[in-house]
Amino acid sequence: MPAKELNRTDSVDQEAAVLVGVSLNGSDSPKDLLEELEGLSETAGTRVVGRLTQRRSTPDKTTYLGKGKVEELVELVHGTDADVVIFDNDLSPAQTRNLERALDVKVIDRSELILDIFASRAQTHEARLAVELAQLQYSLPRLKRMWTHLSRLKMGIGMRGPGEKQLEVDRRLVEKRIHDLQTELTAIERRKERQVAARREHMTVSLVGYTNAGKSTLLNKLTGAGVLAEDKLFATLDTRT
Repeated sequence: MPAKELNRTDSVDQEAAVLVGVSLNGSDSPKDLLEELEGLSETAGTRVVGRLTQRRSTPDKTTYLGKGKVEELVELVHGTDADVVIFDNDLSPAQTRNLERALDVKVIDRSELILDIFASRAQTHEARLAVELAQLQYSLPRLKRMWTHLSRLKMGIGMRGPGEKQLEVDRRLVEKRIHDLQTELTAIERRKERQVAARREHMTVSLVGYTNAGKSTLLNKLTGAGVLAEDKLFATLDTRT
């Protein structure tokens, strides 16, 4: 009997996370702001131990949050023994560095969280290549924070995918890897285009929708495909034909 494939979400220790959301121009209520982020965080394997929200007209250039809220966040992180702070907003590399200096814990934003989920969920060769490419492109301007030397990094959320290979990566090597991945993905795309062209006599129907909308469940009902269907955000990442 083949060994059960290890779920990469289970391959790291569960981390305690504080969630942070900034509502710009009152676009979201504090109550609703972190609802989806909590689901994403739990999908990534974290344990949510605290939440903090703020309303602002514009983000602070240095820390995204205002000075008083940063001080409040420091107390919340220390009081909950949090391992990571997850922002529902996209942070600049400088904002991330400044926040990590102030909080003394890892800080990741929404984009990095979603890429981490993709890294743990991708099953096919093409999906894994695409996730690695996206992670490297995201990380390239953040090398000073993330990849001074990979041996210094603590494993956990935001560090999976290419990070877990424990390579010493500098900007030149990252750029070369990005180029190699783009070349390989282009070749895969062309091969798939030829396969699709060979099926032109058949009608093609596509199911498209937001994560956890029920696409996999509907596909199973219509075709008996037996694809994974769970009540989780980004439970299924790979496409199925």
